[in-house]
Amino acid sequence: MIKNFIITAWRNLRRNKVFSFINVFGLAVGLACCMLISAYLYQELTYDTYSANAKQLYRVALHSNGNNTSADFPNVDVAVGQGIKNAFPQVLDFTRLSQRGPVFVKYNEKQFKENKIVMIDPNFFHLFSIPLIEGDSKAALTEPNTVVITKTFGKKYFGNSPALGKMVSVGPNLLKITGIIDEIPGNSHFHADAFISMATFVTATTRQTWSNVGYFTYLLLDKNADPKKLEAGFPKLVAKNVVPEIQRDMGVSLAEAQKSVNSFLFFLQPVTDIHLHSASKYEFEANGDIHYVYIFGALAFFILLLACINFTNLSTASSSNRSKEIGIRKVLGSEKNKLVLQFLTESVMLTALAMLFALGLIYLLLPYFNNLAGKHIDMLFFLNFRALGLQIALILFVGLVAGIYPAFFLSSFKILAVLKGNSTVQTTGRGGLRSSLIVCQFAISTALIISTFVVYQQLHFMQNKKLGYDKNQVLVINDTYTLGNNIVAFKQQLLNDHRVVNASISSNVPGFNNMGGTEIYAKNLADKGARTEIQSGIYWVEDSYIPTLGIQIIKGRNFYPPSPADSVSVIVNEAAVRDLGFGNTDPIGKTIIRSGQRHYTIVGVVKDFHYTSAKQKIAPLMMLPSTNSPGSIIARIKTADVQPLLADIKRQWSLYNPGTPFSYSFLDEQYQSLYNTEERTGKIFTSFAVIAVIIASLGLFGLAAFMIRQRVKEIGIRKVLGATTGSITVMLSKEFLKLIVIASLIAFPLTWYAMSKWLQDFAYRIDIQWWVFVLAAGIALLVASVTISFQSIKAALANPVKSLRSE
Repeated sequence: MIKNFIITAWRNLRRNKVFSFINVFGLAVGLACCMLISAYLYQELTYDTYSANAKQLYRVALHSNGNNTSADFPNVDVAVGQGIKNAFPQVLDFTRLSQRGPVFVKYNEKQFKENKIVMIDPNFFHLFSIPLIEGDSKAALTEPNTVVITKTFGKKYFGNSPALGKMVSVGPNLLKITGIIDEIPGNSHFHADAFISMATFVTATTRQTWSNVGYFTYLLLDKNADPKKLEAGFPKLVAKNVVPEIQRDMGVSLAEAQKSVNSFLFFLQPVTDIHLHSASKYEFEANGDIHYVYIFGALAFFILLLACINFTNLSTASSSNRSKEIGIRKVLGSEKNKLVLQFLTESVMLTALAMLFALGLIYLLLPYFNNLAGKHIDMLFFLNFRALGLQIALILFVGLVAGIYPAFFLSSFKILAVLKGNSTVQTTGRGGLRSSLIVCQFAISTALIISTFVVYQQLHFMQNKKLGYDKNQVLVINDTYTLGNNIVAFKQQLLNDHRVVNASISSNVPGFNNMGGTEIYAKNLADKGARTEIQSGIYWVEDSYIPTLGIQIIKGRNFYPPSPADSVSVIVNEAAVRDLGFGNTDPIGKTIIRSGQRHYTIVGVVKDFHYTSAKQKIAPLMMLPSTNSPGSIIARIKTADVQPLLADIKRQWSLYNPGTPFSYSFLDEQYQSLYNTEERTGKIFTSFAVIAVIIASLGLFGLAAFMIRQRVKEIGIRKVLGATTGSITVMLSKEFLKLIVIASLIAFPLTWYAMSKWLQDFAYRIDIQWWVFVLAAGIALLVASVTISFQSIKAALANPVKSLRSE
């Protein structure tokens, strides 16, 4: 019986080539998109699950909650891990990781700048289940001046020679290679090339403090431990360890320091949640976003739904072609359940065929998708046993979902009606279903078009927002600390070039997120009992820094050229003035106190500028005078031909610093890179939104072709009676276009709500404009009009003699 079903299904597919192709191609595209997005989501959702201890590993994070400001830090101070382990028996172990790069690494004549250098505790690899392929994992990092490297890192410096036991210079430290790992798994929230022993930098004489940050600290909890109960005990540790430090460093009373118990909050993050649920700007590397997982999950579902709707629509619409076959089968004794099984077999067969085409499409599209998504998914991901099992389940699921209604619909035909040749009887009342499905398809398509416009508007808004400084024509020369005492002379050489307008030495560059942080409060307000402690960023800058970047001073003055007179001066931004509580009081001349009882006099206020991404609200910033912050030189240039200037600067660099490679970037490009994730997301979303519209149009094309074929005699009669081609085209098109309008009206409020929720994640965001909805509806109408008009005009131009000669 099954064999007969398969043979009949195959014959039916061959007999209706156009509809079969549309169904197979539509399903193939839908399945391919669904599987590609699912692979992307799988990688996002399985971050940090590779460790055998994944469910027991938690990261200690800090929420600092001042009177007017708050900030989350994913790292804590050096002593926190050991202190928590000592205080709570349910904490089995802890480990730490801290960034050390960028730094120059040298072996013999080879020297490279390395950004991914960290220091870790000896048990780090054990807790994260990262095996050493060479060396003793238990002893590799127990001694100072030891380092474990990746296999790729080793090849870079040693080629095919053994790396184990070799000595390399990492910055000022000479380190012995005591272990080699393969690579950190791709789905990890941290990646590094070299791991220096913690004992190299943290020694017995290191002050064991609690009130700062800098160490990513992980706890291994007992399987039965309750993280919430553990967190409930953290305030006692703050009172015991943080309060005395605050009292000593800030020079405040014990009562004032006690406030830190409520404002200095340690909390735990499951390691498996870090990638998608932690969005602090101080993360080890850029994380994903759970909201995008929801968005792309919904996108995969809707694309597959569109393909299934196409199948259902075309199957029910083409029912008249099979009405006599069904009538004869019933006369010959075929039962309804067998007819249902027959049609479901056809549906599953068609879906299986579509799956084969989908795998072919995935093979062709995978390189493009990987480049678009920034992933490394290979074809084997879709061909392993688990994936094949899921694909078989997907074939059955889609085949049954898409075919269940057509199966019951076709099997319910009345015998007498179909044998009399009345094929329209069976479809009475079914037009409502088809209309509903068309509305559903184009409501989804219109919603995706609107969403794409909003995503790109928000991205364009952030990339082109006024930043409070001029990022164009600004050259950033990196690693200038390697110039040593020659840095001032090198800067002067730059200024001697007429193409260089201004230059400044500073390790703090907007957009690079390379700044310090501290707690500050205003002394005069504290003396009046209105003390407000806030978290503030710190920039160490020269007097030339503000004019080089075009930052606006709105009150007071800039720093003087290097002078003892400015040694305790500070320039703050508007956010600091507001959050410190000055209100309408002029802050110039007022004193602010920084952690450690250091007093500074405010000499200037700069207009707020985006020193981090425009995704985040501008936070308080204090700028301190310094001639000893030599990480970079920022140079404003004025030339249309940049390459000759770069070549000249490189030659000067080689004269002053022949042993270090010349490295540079442009500030506008660096700023652009802050939005790589959003830009990549926008491109993925747009690509799949376009595919969704194509799938919907393909279904509409097939449905229009079939419906017009059913009305071919009516069209012939109308032409004989004098109807024009235009009037016939309008008549055939308006019914479909009416449905597109209804779909748009349904999509408008739903999409507005969804995109409004998405925009709330941005501190600075656009307002959704009304014209976006009109434009999206117009595009949907245009696509539908072109799709339908092709068939309508073809039918209207046909010779009526051919359609009427049998009458």
